[in-house]
Amino acid sequence: MDDVTIKILLLGDEKVGKTTLLSRISGGSNSLEGQAPITLLRDIDQPFIFEIRNRKRTYRLEFYDTSCPEDWHLLEPNLVLICYDISQRLSLINMQRVWIKQVLGTFRTGDHLPIIVVGLKRDLRSETDPNGVISPQEGYKISQEMRADKYVECSAVTGELLKLAFEEICKTAAKTVTADGGQSEGGCVIL
Repeated sequence: MDDVTIKILLLGDEKVGKTTLLSRISGGSNSLEGQAPITLLRDIDQPFIFEIRNRKRTYRLEFYDTSCPEDWHLLEPNLVLICYDISQRLSLINMQRVWIKQVLGTFRTGDHLPIIVVGLKRDLRSETDPNGVISPQEGYKISQEMRADKYVECSAVTGELLKLAFEEICKTAAKTVTADGGQSEGGCVIL
């Protein structure tokens, strides 16, 4: 059985929920359903490593959060997750204005680097937000405009849609080491 290492970089504004997402995932399958308490991971312990297996291979997923290492620009990721806080419109705007430009300007892999947009803090979506609700359709539309490969959203705190989001991240990560690569055909896919 072949072991494959896949580097996954999480980008996004500070406090959008990246560390909480990784902390929830690190708790295992019960944690993905929101059933276990969250123990926050420490930035100094990066990369956060998760192993997944299928019949053919073992995949070692190495997750890197932008807060550490400080020289994340030097990484050569196989997959990028651009994260935003569903309850904070500014993080959605920065995803378009800052983070996608950082990816395209930093990683010279052309159109071969798969990008997944991850809407976090789904449990905080509010119909009474004075800045307007960021609907799943709006997040998906902006992901399409950014030419992202997939759009997922979840809540790491409650576990809502977390298992589905993590499965899609894992599927895309596993595809990055195949001849076809991890990119979706024909643009962004909503999940």
